[in-house]
Amino acid sequence: MQKENKGSIDLTRGSIPGGILAFAIPLFLGQLLQQLYNMVDAWVIGNFADNDAFAAVSSTGTVVFLIIGFFSGIATGGGVVISRYFGARDEDNVSKAVHTNFLMGLIASAIGTVAGLILTPHLLVWLGTPDSVMPHALRYLQIYFGGVSTVILYNICMSIMRALGDSIHPLYYLLFSSIVNIGLDLLFVAHPAFHWGVTGAAAATVISQGLSVILCLFRMCRIKDYTRLDFKKLHYHSHMMKKVLYQGLPAGIQNAVITIGNLVIQKNINSFGAYAMSGMGAYSKIEGFVFLPIMSMAMALPTFVSQNLGARQYHRAKKGAVFGILFGMITAEVTGLLIYFFIPYALKIFGSTQEAVAYGTIHAHIVSLFFFLLAFSHCSAGVMRGCGYAVVPMAGMLLFWCGLRIVYVTTALRFFPVFQMISWAYPLTWGCSTILFLIFLFKADWQHHLD
Repeated sequence: MQKENKGSIDLTRGSIPGGILAFAIPLFLGQLLQQLYNMVDAWVIGNFADNDAFAAVSSTGTVVFLIIGFFSGIATGGGVVISRYFGARDEDNVSKAVHTNFLMGLIASAIGTVAGLILTPHLLVWLGTPDSVMPHALRYLQIYFGGVSTVILYNICMSIMRALGDSIHPLYYLLFSSIVNIGLDLLFVAHPAFHWGVTGAAAATVISQGLSVILCLFRMCRIKDYTRLDFKKLHYHSHMMKKVLYQGLPAGIQNAVITIGNLVIQKNINSFGAYAMSGMGAYSKIEGFVFLPIMSMAMALPTFVSQNLGARQYHRAKKGAVFGILFGMITAEVTGLLIYFFIPYALKIFGSTQEAVAYGTIHAHIVSLFFFLLAFSHCSAGVMRGCGYAVVPMAGMLLFWCGLRIVYVTTALRFFPVFQMISWAYPLTWGCSTILFLIFLFKADWQHHLD
């Protein structure tokens, strides 16, 4: 493990577990900060606004991720290209890949803004959003997508820095963003002088993300070596853009199809009323903590695998993949057991009513014991993205997490119209993707795919 720049880690050298954990721990802490912010955000809305406002903010997460997840996936795939050249010590192509990714972020910001503002009303209607919740949800999403360029550029900058082995500075900027966001939430939503409700929550997010983008750009433009971002070098390199899109589009489509499946789930949740929406919304904030070890490892593995394959250290890449997958599965299952036993108490943090707590508890008791399957799917998908097989997890998610999930929920609720049928969709589809990815990793010669 050797540092190239201050805060940057060379993952092609040193201890494999030590290198992965040194890179993943700042990612974990960053994700933890984000979840703590999400909980505070939910707590502020839940305690200083009414149930309809809380239901609006909670239930719009799927709509937000449909668009943000797509562009974040592209950013992740673009990061794989940067990592591969960085591991190979190809300075010219690293610089081209960095500038191509940032240029793509500028284009994505314009597309995301237009798409979000146009699609938002139609998606809320299709989801069957209750009349009492609709005005709050629509207002929140219009403000959010009006400033979504800050969120997209923030994700692009974070992806570039992490691809270069720097997970420290993204942690600093995320800490700053979280503190600003929480402060603005308390001011805009809780303070009697404002009391803006969902408007304040959305404005707080846009402002805090925008300030973080400024910090990211200040850092990226001050680096003294070939990884520096120079706006004069923002040229369109068709060959590099094709590579970025080849790796990024499958990841973006993967995120989108997962979200489409979850939109169908949300539509069916909405059919059980505002308490079901609030209960599942509160549960999703808590479940985010389960995702911390999963997502931090799933984010670290593409960088580790891609850097080492770029350096032609095939055995090291394989050993790191095994360690990362096992680590993610074990930590996710331990966290899942804690969720199983303490979920009723955790849900009450958000001021949820007894009826909402009941819905959240039912769901948690069904899915939490199967989090090891979720961890395997995400971590193995990270390995496949790192070795250039991004289309495989995309196909698996499209087939199971979207297609099978939609067919199952639609059919199951027709014959057994009870809330538990919705919850069982998750372990069923996690298990199917686990089987597919396990077979692929054992059968394919993924270590030499980039040769």
